Parts: sequence; C-alpha cells; structure tokens
Amino acid sequence: MHLPDGIVPLNQAIVYWILTFIIISVFFYKFSSDNNKEKRIVSTAVFTVFVTLLSALSIPSPLGVPIHFFVIPLVVILLGPFTASIVSFVSLIIQALSLNMGGITSLGANFLVMGFIIAVTVHLTYKLLVDLNQQLSIFIATVIGIMFATFGQVIILLLTGAMNFNTLLATLIPFYLFISVLEGILNVLIINALKSVKPELLEISKI
Repeated sequence: MHLPDGIVPLNQAIVYWILTFIIISVFFYKFSSDNNKEKRIVSTAVFTVFVTLLSALSIPSPLGVPIHFFVIPLVVILLGPFTASIVSFVSLIIQALSLNMGGITSLGANFLVMGFIIAVTVHLTYKLLVDLNQQLSIFIATVIGIMFATFGQVIILLLTGAMNFNTLLATLIPFYLFISVLEGILNVLIINALKSVKPELLEISKI
C-alpha cells in the first residue's frame, strides 16, 4: 500500500503533508501530556521497530502477489490511536529512507491512509464492539480499519488521475480484503496469546 514518490502530484502531496503535520502536532501534544511519558516513549520505540520490520516482510500469498501486514491495527488496540499514529509515522519515515518502501513526497499521503485512517477507524470500531465480544471486536475493527484505509488510497489514486475507478476496485479491494481478514484472525490469536504470556502488555494505558 506504500505509494512511491512520483505517483502523487507535488501540489497534492503538499496538501497531504500539511494535514499530516497538523495531525502529528496534535497527537504529539496529547502524547507529551501522558502521565507515564517515560513508559510511553519506551513502548512507542519498541512497537515502532516491531511495525517497521513486520510490515516490511514480503509474504507469498495464494493470490500470486506478496502481502505485507499493516500491524498498526494491533498497535491501536494495545496502545491507543494517538500512540499508534506516531508509531506509524516514524516507521513510514524509516521505511522510506532505509527500505525503499514508499517515499518522502508521498509520506503524507501514506500516513493519512496507513496511519491516521487505520488508527481512527480501528479505535472507534473496537470501542463500539468490545463490550459485546472482545475477540469479535478485534477481528472486525482490524478488517474495517484496513478496508477504510484501502478506500482512502483509492480516493488518493483517483485524485492523481493515475488509475480509473473500476481498475482500482477490481485490484485493490479484493487484495486488501484478503489481507484484512487474515490480519484480523492473527490479531485475535496474538492478543489471546498475550493474555496468557504477557498480560501486562494489555494493561498499558491507551492514548
């Protein structure tokens, strides 16, 4: 889902960067006001490395196209939407600079899709459903978060004029629906495992 440099016209890229700067500024303010700032910084650093490495892994799929997991939905559930957005932003910078994933001019667009949209939709969906059934809420929140991000990328690509709507629907939607279902199942298994092995991770304050 990483958009490389050159896909998004510069005038549009500037708009996405401005939006990203505003969002990150608000999130950093919220982040800095956390009473457990030191623990928050450590957990953010650890999960940034975790997200950077895992989302960079290329995994063969039955669809014939390698898949990359987002991982951000899991971070949203464990640490909260503000922290997950910062994790996403930093990991996208690292991936663009050192792993040739995405780009610098397109970083704003990539963050809005893979950071902000996923963080907000996963958080809201999870909070809405968690009292009914936690495992189901983890799965549904992951799927909805990734699919909303996919629709966000479709809109960005349509605005660039690089691809038409039918092509985007036929290629991106089925592919990322497959990934979202797979990642939703994995997130349920991971959180269930954490309950048994490392329950204190689930008790970290979420912002």
